[in-house]
Amino acid sequence: MPQAVDPPILTDPKGPTAELTLQTAELTLQTLVEVSADGLALLDMDGRFVMVNEAATQVLGLPAVDLIGRTAPFVTAVDRNRSPARRTVAWPAPDGRRCDLEYRISPVPGAGYAVWFSDVTEVRRQQERLAAITRAASSVADSGSLRATLDAVAHEIVVTANIAAVQILAVDDPADDLRVLGMAGFGDAPDFIERLSACRRRGALVLFLEAIKTGRPIVVGHRKAAIMADPRWAPLHEIMDRPGWDGFVSLPMIVRERTVGVINTYYVPGEDPCSNSLAFLEAMADHAAVAIDTASLLSQTRSQAQEQERRRLARELHDSAVQQLFSMRMQARALRAELDRSGTDPAAVYGAAEEIAQLSESALADLRRLVFELRPLDLGEQSLIDAVRAHAASLETRTGIAVRVQALSDLEPNGGIDLQEDVYRIVQEALHNVVKHARATSVDIRFTTDDGDGLLIEISDDGSGPVVAPGGAAATRQDRLGLVSMRERAERWGGRLIAGPRQAGGWTVKATLPSAT
Repeated sequence: MPQAVDPPILTDPKGPTAELTLQTAELTLQTLVEVSADGLALLDMDGRFVMVNEAATQVLGLPAVDLIGRTAPFVTAVDRNRSPARRTVAWPAPDGRRCDLEYRISPVPGAGYAVWFSDVTEVRRQQERLAAITRAASSVADSGSLRATLDAVAHEIVVTANIAAVQILAVDDPADDLRVLGMAGFGDAPDFIERLSACRRRGALVLFLEAIKTGRPIVVGHRKAAIMADPRWAPLHEIMDRPGWDGFVSLPMIVRERTVGVINTYYVPGEDPCSNSLAFLEAMADHAAVAIDTASLLSQTRSQAQEQERRRLARELHDSAVQQLFSMRMQARALRAELDRSGTDPAAVYGAAEEIAQLSESALADLRRLVFELRPLDLGEQSLIDAVRAHAASLETRTGIAVRVQALSDLEPNGGIDLQEDVYRIVQEALHNVVKHARATSVDIRFTTDDGDGLLIEISDDGSGPVVAPGGAAATRQDRLGLVSMRERAERWGGRLIAGPRQAGGWTVKATLPSAT
């Protein structure tokens, strides 16, 4: 006989087992909500908080009792047919800080909206700091003005971090007066150093001097209140009271194991310097220190270039005017001896006098050329292009070589006087080489822009190029020095210079200076 089969057990969906399962699911969900490290909230149809988890109260900085019924900062207009997208919104924290919240919001049918959110303030600040460091590095590389570079660094610090004001000070000796190389957040304060010196004479405690002496950061909370209450700081009270700040941090700027100054930062009230903030400031201090050191090296290089220029002019004087004057003296003595002789030959006297006249004319022309080169270049009175045109016209008059200068009407380098003077000297040296070696009849000077935003200068002649000795070396050491000098002037601004023969004949010197227009 077949065995009986027990009938299946039917479970009532509304019975005790179903109720237990539902309670377990709700408890599990509630536990997940509570242990979540991110903020979770339920909003009603009008966008007001109905429920928040513990993490939400920590992120928003308010207890649940203060949040329930309050309008949330999240945008509730969502596309119900698409998955929720990540968005960001600003949230004013109770302590005055500005928080950046990243969130996702999704509609709950018949109930309102569910929101997930987290605080991404520090992440965004880190991204902004990295961008600021990159911009500062670019500024250090491209700018010819140290003050402009460090003003830019100070500005990047103020706009990136919760910092109200910044000073970048350079100092050679803590006992001496300092120099302001960059400032932001204080407005116009041209007499800051004079006022600071007055405070030091009164005996004010200048904390950043300790950062200079020790090479270590100085961090002080609530510094503004102490300064404003101290009569020894009275000369600076008006300036120091302009920005809204509280805490103070001073970081030494160190390069090649030498402290070259400090970056003083003044934090907004409620903002305490954290490790990430200090790391950002240290990176900016490194860039500022490199900028100061680079400016010092450029100054030394410029002094060396000026010394080389003086030596070149001395050689020019010796090789041209001095030699010609020596020949004139010898001819004058020979002429006097001829006149002292009985039976003087008029033709010999005439020949000697004519040679003296020619030598004097040649010496005078060389002296005029050297005086023109020695004359200070006043780029404050005229533009670089006009200065080059004036030099070209003078050279054309003296040598007969046709010199054409081509430049766009709105093209004018903006890298400062020092950069413009180096460009002028490159053109001047190239033209000098044309006159001395090329045996050219014409020269073209073109000022254009390269593919980016740099300045391109080309000096091309129709001559035979410089005299080349066996083995390919230039004819003289002086010629090589001239090319080296031009190349150093271009490289000083991050540029490059090449020189060589043209396919169509002649010689070309081409200099490219990035970010000079």
